[in-house]
Formats: sequence, structure tokens, C-alpha cells
Amino acid sequence: MDNVIKNRIDKLDNEEVPQGYIKTEFGIFPDDWVVDKTFGDLFDFYGGLSKSREELGEEGYSYLHYGDLHRNPVTIVSQNEYLDKPKYACDINGTETYIMHDGDVAFLDASEDLEGTSRAVLVDNPENKPFIAGLHIINGKSKDDTLQKWYKQYLTTPAYIRKQFQRLAVGFKVYGLNKDTLPKIRVAFPRSIFEQSKIAEILMKWDEIIELYQQYIRKLELKRRAIIQRIFDNRNCNKIIKLGDYIEQRTQRNDYHVKNVKSVSNKKGFIDQEEQFSKIVASEDLTNYKIVKKNDIAYNPSRINVGSIAVYEDEVVGIVSPMYIVFSCKNINPKFILLLLETARGRYEIETFLSGSVRETLSFEDLCKIELPVPNLDMSKIVNCFDAIELYIEILRESCSKITSQRKALQQYLLMGIIRV
Repeated sequence: MDNVIKNRIDKLDNEEVPQGYIKTEFGIFPDDWVVDKTFGDLFDFYGGLSKSREELGEEGYSYLHYGDLHRNPVTIVSQNEYLDKPKYACDINGTETYIMHDGDVAFLDASEDLEGTSRAVLVDNPENKPFIAGLHIINGKSKDDTLQKWYKQYLTTPAYIRKQFQRLAVGFKVYGLNKDTLPKIRVAFPRSIFEQSKIAEILMKWDEIIELYQQYIRKLELKRRAIIQRIFDNRNCNKIIKLGDYIEQRTQRNDYHVKNVKSVSNKKGFIDQEEQFSKIVASEDLTNYKIVKKNDIAYNPSRINVGSIAVYEDEVVGIVSPMYIVFSCKNINPKFILLLLETARGRYEIETFLSGSVRETLSFEDLCKIELPVPNLDMSKIVNCFDAIELYIEILRESCSKITSQRKALQQYLLMGIIRV
């Protein structure tokens, strides 16, 4: 990192104002930036056309529903992407304030969490085709050309902006904003359109790289699944095994006072419980928790159908919630068991044996009843093949995660004027 930037960050961390910067009530910014504006100075805000999913259909105009954005990380929504999505049929003359034009910003007026209250996306609609701001959408229309189009997608992302959103949000289970509160948000931005454009260009390039990583990872995951289906195709299988002949339940409780509490994620396998729930949810008394050792398999009986099953690979003994089912394998590689259960036949058998009136669960006894075809191939070579694939995918995930973290830091530096372009 450049020494000038590093010194600037050090001063800001110590709440000092670097040369060429000014301190405002909501942050420290370059002294040539605009710092006396609010969203109300920049936008006119209008409510959306509130229609439920049931009222949408195949005919009519493109319609942006808040559900499309609530947990979607995109910063741009393109009208062209909505040509094949549910539409709303109505008569319009083009003057309706709920019609989103190119460069408008769509804000969410409701969220289940405080973080979601600052969700906003730039509308990319260069041909200005009819595009309806829908349920729980507030349509922000720029009053002038003070803000460059692509820069607008990052307006609500700085921490100082999100804090203002969270202070203004009201509600108990659902947090909300409205056309009267949004104009109060104070904002700082480069006076120069060129600088705005360069900031947007840099961040969009990083977003493009991250999206390419994610696309590649998704393709590899699909290819991995296809390889599983090919290897375990019935034409390659010469026998059927019953899982009960190869697995044995482990019910050992925590007599060793182990405190290494684990959970099973449907994406990452075994993880620390704090990572799964963002806090420790285990009770203080851990004696009833189940011991899990290296090469054991554990699964959540009510979530095995969505992949909450994994092989424990740590050398250090762990413990899992009493609700989990833990078992060991005999005369078979535990990872091979998971591959069998991941096949189409394996998933079908799991669904077949699920039982329960409210939450369907798979007991160990029913797991033992499952019979699955086994390929006439070397088991260790199959496991090693998928170990290599999964290692490569995990390396890509870690790389993508690091790039995403770097981009997040860079975004804050650019949008606070700490790094100038």
C-alpha cells in the first residue's frame, strides 16, 4: 500500500483529520468533495405499484418485486433481465412515477433485518422501456445530473450511509423506511463527474472478476455432480449394498468434558458452531452432547435432505448437538458413503424414508434400510478423484472470498475519498 494512503488511514484510525480533508458530523472526507447534500437534495422519491406475486402474469410490463432484491447482492437491475419474468398488465401513459427510467435508483422500503434497510439498486434501462417499481419499492429519480449514472449503484454501500439508514428504520419484526425518511440521509461524494466515473469503473471491474469466479465455481460444481451421476450410473454398477451392513451408530456422550462444539453445514460440512449461528448456542452443560471423532459421519436428521451431512476430518475430538446422529463406517470409506447418498438414487432413497408430521426426519434405523448400487470401480480411486475436485473448488472459493474482502475494503476507501483516482 502506498505510504501516503497508509499514513492517511493511520490518521483516520486515530480520529485525526489528514491534510486536504474536512470533518463533518457523519465522517471525514476530502475538502473538494460535496458534503452538504442529502438524498432529498439529489432525488425525488415515489412509491411503487404494490401488486402481489399472484397478480403478476405472462402479459404486461416488466415488474420489479422487492423479493427479487431483498437477499440478492446485485447493485444493478436491468430492464432486459425482466423480459422473461412475471409482468403486470395495466394501461400506462409514461408519466407514472412508479415507472423506472434509466439511472433511477430503486430503494427497498422494508426488510427483515437492519442491514437490509439500506438495499438499493441502480436501474439500467437505456431504452427507457416501461419498467414498474413494484411492491415495497421506492423509486428515486435524480433531480439533476450531479451524480454519474454508474456511481449511483454504490451510494448506499458506505458504512456511514448504512448507519444512517439503520437509525431511521422503524419496526419490530420488519424494519421500514418511507418517502419521508429517505430524504434525510446525508451523503458525501466527489464533485468531479470524472472521479465518480473512475470510482464506478474500478468497482465494477472488481465486481466482474468476482462474478467470473462465482460462475466458474458454479460450473465446476455442476460438472462434479455430472461426474457423480456418470460414475454411479446403473450401467457401471454390478452390485447393490445395504447401508446398514457398513455403518454403526455412535452414541458416546461427552464424558471427556470436550468443548469443541461443531455443527454440520450443508455447504461447508463440519464448522465451528459460532460460524454457523454467529454465536454459541450450545447450553452450558455439554455432557449430553455426542462425541465425534475423525472419519465419523454426522448428520442433522431434519436437514439431511438439503445436504447437512459430513465426514469429520479433524484430529481433535469434537462434540455435536444431541439432536445429531453420529455413525462410523466399517469396511468402506466414509467419503464413499456420502458420494452414494449424493447420487440421484441416494437422494430419492432419503426422501422416501423421511418421516414426520411437521419436520420430516431420517432416523438412523431408516438410513440403515437404504440400498444403493455400487460401481465396479476402485473405491479409493473414486474417493481420491473427488477429493481432488473438491480441493480445487475449495481453493477457488477461498480465492474468491479473499478478493471479495479486498474489494469491500477498497470500496470503503474509494467512497470515503481515502484513495483518490
